Amino acid sequence: MSTRKAIFVTGGASGIGRAIALYFAERDWFVGVGDVDEAGMRETLGMMGHGFSYQHKFDVRERADWDEALDGFATAAGSRIDVLANNAGIPLGGSLMENSTEEIERCLDINLKGVLFGAQAAYPHLKKTAPGSCLLNTASAAGIYGTPGASVYSATKFGVRAITESLDGEWAEDGIKVRSIMPSFIDTPLLDHNPNARANEDIRSRVKEAGLEITPVEEVAKAAWDAVHGEKLHTVVGKTAKQIAFGARWMPGRVRKQTRNSTRPLGK
Repeated sequence: MSTRKAIFVTGGASGIGRAIALYFAERDWFVGVGDVDEAGMRETLGMMGHGFSYQHKFDVRERADWDEALDGFATAAGSRIDVLANNAGIPLGGSLMENSTEEIERCLDINLKGVLFGAQAAYPHLKKTAPGSCLLNTASAAGIYGTPGASVYSATKFGVRAITESLDGEWAEDGIKVRSIMPSFIDTPLLDHNPNARANEDIRSRVKEAGLEITPVEEVAKAAWDAVHGEKLHTVVGKTAKQIAFGARWMPGRVRKQTRNSTRPLGK
């Protein structure tokens, strides 16, 4: 087994996944990225300062593809995987009645099934490198308190939070850490997408209009590193996320009132 630690990051072609991959690469880890965007993955690998890297094109919704991706990465990394960053996910905004069946199913499949399948596939690899190995799930501030205009997305991120807490209990005796990061609005290309097929305004515009903070993606990458090496189960990232977490815990009535009085839901 190689002595160089190894992390595999899904959604590694851009955004948070790319930032996590680069952050670990800078600290001399062997880094693998998985995504459906082959060109984006090549760009990510090209930005790394060393050659200890690997890419694999696959769809996180396909359980068998997970085994192929992680087995290939483990072989390339010297028979080890220390961290799986279960990061791949897609946004979906707008009122529930605006969301199509296809949009709902796609969001549920990628954001929830993808995380569960990744955990299943990663388990034997993480057990091999335990104690100290880690499953790192990307949740969201939308998994702290339900976001108006993002009921489906919020449901998936509450689910990721629950998966993290469940597996933290299940895998403790194996010495495998299970952690989540819970960022708010992060400065990535996803903010420039429309929240749903019927919307005519991108997410970034809505966030700015609402006066919410957009957090630099590098902050999330550092939080991921800290989560993998720390003891905190959920790591909240960004000013907005921290405010939501504080309010939901200590002032739930006020958070509910603010939520109900919000001018319009994201994506409308």
